[in-house]
Amino acid sequence: MSTSQPIPTKLALHKDRGELELHFSGQSYLLSAEFLRVHSPSAEVQGHGPDQKQTPLDKQHVRLIGIEAQGNYAVKLVFDDGHDTGIYTWPYLYDLCTHKQAHWARYLEEAEHARAKQSGVGAIKWVNASE
Repeated sequence: MSTSQPIPTKLALHKDRGELELHFSGQSYLLSAEFLRVHSPSAEVQGHGPDQKQTPLDKQHVRLIGIEAQGNYAVKLVFDDGHDTGIYTWPYLYDLCTHKQAHWARYLEEAEHARAKQSGVGAIKWVNASE
C-alpha cells in the first residue's frame, strides 16, 4: 500500500492581507506572511544542522510579495525583506497548515529565548533574598 504525498489543489497569494491560502484534500488553510517567513525552510533560518537553526525576530510587518513554482513539488516564496531562498515543498506546507498552532507556539518560545539571550536577561542569577 502506498501513501500519497499531500499536494495542494489550490494556492492563492493574498498580497492585500499578507496571507497564503492553500487547499489540501478539501480543507482550506491560511498562513500569514510572518508565519511563513519565520518558518522558512532556507539554510538562513534552518542552518545546515540542528545546532545552526536561527530564530528570525521582528517579522510581524514582513509582506509576502511573490510566489514562484519550483517544478511540481514546491514553491519559492518572496518576501519584501529580501528573503527568497526558502523552497517550501508540498509536504512541508501541509505540515505547517495542519500543525500551525504547535509550530507557532514553538516559535514564540524560541523567540522569547532569543530575545532574552540578546538582552542578556538569561545571564541573571536569581537568589532568595533571605539567604
